[in-house]
Amino acid sequence: MSGHSHFAESIEEYLEAVYRLEREGPGVTTSGLAASLGVAPASVSGMLKKLSKEGYVEPVARGEVRLTRKGLEVAVRVIRRHRLAERLLTDVLGMPWDEVHGEACMLEHAISERVEERILELLGHPATCPHGHPIPPRDLSDPPRDGAPLSQEEAGASVMVSGVAYEAQEILRYLGEIGLRPGARVRVLEKAPMGGPVTVQVGDERHAISLELARMVMVSAK
Repeated sequence: MSGHSHFAESIEEYLEAVYRLEREGPGVTTSGLAASLGVAPASVSGMLKKLSKEGYVEPVARGEVRLTRKGLEVAVRVIRRHRLAERLLTDVLGMPWDEVHGEACMLEHAISERVEERILELLGHPATCPHGHPIPPRDLSDPPRDGAPLSQEEAGASVMVSGVAYEAQEILRYLGEIGLRPGARVRVLEKAPMGGPVTVQVGDERHAISLELARMVMVSAK
């Protein structure tokens, strides 16, 4: 796929979304893609037919698809550049982590292989984006995933934040304000019953966060 026409960028965005849902979400369905991309299900169905015809995806069940190797090559390239762009924007340009996703969505289509190499060298070959998502290897292998939702931890557990599953700007901004970022040590103080809040300690501060938010924060025992 050459050039960076609007249609080519649209294909890249679809393949990126398929990759995310395949490996980081509940699986690839028309409705899931529509929600992820913010488009109508009918538009998704039409695009999936085109992607299948051109060999980027293949059906696996009624209403579900997966990437072919051709599609995986494009998806990995785009996601690598997206997450490297996020790293560049936060680590070098000092942008807040809740503002870089949209900027990286524009940059991912414009970064060449040569520029990608220079960014990798500049950043010291990072393994994850600022939100803790792995930067997939060029060999198309699945990157290691580390962590489980904070909501699954019991009171008394001491864990480290490894990532945030959902990159909505308002969620990232709030998590940043209370210190729940990758690398932060967290102690679970209390879990309220009946789906109530989870009280955690981050540094010297206590915070009660909703169970829904605790499901979005990924942690590990490191």
